[in-house]
Amino acid sequence: MQVHGYGVPEHGQPFVPVSFTRTDVRPGEVAIDVTHCGVCHSDLHFVDDDWGATVYPCVPGHEVAGVVTEVGAGVTKFKAGDRVGVGCMINSCQDCDACARGDEQYCEGPHSCTLTYNGPKVPDGTNSYGGYSTAMVVREEFVLRIPDAIGNEDAAPILCAGVTTYQPMKHFGLKAGDRIGIAGIGGLGHMAIRIAKAMGATVVALTRSRDKGDEIRGMGADEVLVTTDEAAMEKAAMSLDMMISTIPVKHDINPYVGLMKPSSTLVLVGNMNGFDDVQTAPLVFHRIALAGSLIGGIADTQEVLDLCAEHGITPEVKSIPMQQIEGVYDELRNGNPRYRHVIDMQSLKDDADARGRAQEIPAPVRGEAARR
Repeated sequence: MQVHGYGVPEHGQPFVPVSFTRTDVRPGEVAIDVTHCGVCHSDLHFVDDDWGATVYPCVPGHEVAGVVTEVGAGVTKFKAGDRVGVGCMINSCQDCDACARGDEQYCEGPHSCTLTYNGPKVPDGTNSYGGYSTAMVVREEFVLRIPDAIGNEDAAPILCAGVTTYQPMKHFGLKAGDRIGIAGIGGLGHMAIRIAKAMGATVVALTRSRDKGDEIRGMGADEVLVTTDEAAMEKAAMSLDMMISTIPVKHDINPYVGLMKPSSTLVLVGNMNGFDDVQTAPLVFHRIALAGSLIGGIADTQEVLDLCAEHGITPEVKSIPMQQIEGVYDELRNGNPRYRHVIDMQSLKDDADARGRAQEIPAPVRGEAARR
């Protein structure tokens, strides 16, 4: 299957049109015509190799929505014409304890899960290419059904931003009536606000910007706490049952710890760059857990899609053509937009010039086919 997309051939280079071959549908797999793909802050980190783990060429995109075009032998859940999504993974061992309990993102197989792009989580020298492309082929177990109440453009960001914030709320036991703080009100944070509200929590949004209060309340937050206001922070001390921090860069975590009640949990979903100085005494004296969470499993991803459909939750999106992706990355480098960019892939399908000058790159590897 010949596929066109946009990718970064080497570190430090700009996006260019690319062309590559995906292996045709095998038993247990689903072929998808990509209609939309969200742009995640993780895409930027991989393109820029901020985490020192990028495999080039890099064709990002793990918020993929589209339409099934073909199914392989043995596929029972999907048929041609179905609207479907693909999130952050396309494969895992399916045998280990983590996979059995629905935590494929923590797969304990030899190479862990295979990411939608950048190959296996535990590298083995192979690469996979994501949704900045016209078509994908994915094993059935990693395909999500998009509910009728959500359009493809809105569904795409839920496949990462939605499940990344929903899964720790579920795992760490957020209950109706709990007070939850959301730190970092960008593409992840605004989804966290809406999902937490749907789960019955009182939502306190944390921001450094005094002038963003009305905008953030419009997203559904019950309260807005300005973290640069020392008096307000002191008044809010020990008031939160849970916090989800989506802040993607190194920062001072200690003021946020001070907001947590005894026996509460502060969950990191954005920062993988560490902290310079974590004061551990408050954690010990108040039994505060500082935890991390990585995306979510396939069942949880389907759950959050269904939850969003049930409660009318959609992300703030800005639709862009594929050809504007370089400018979007510049915007992400300079801030944390309060919306999710979503690529309309029809823009690439209609671009004969881009296809004509596309750089041929090696074929991706998506792991073993399903056991059919």
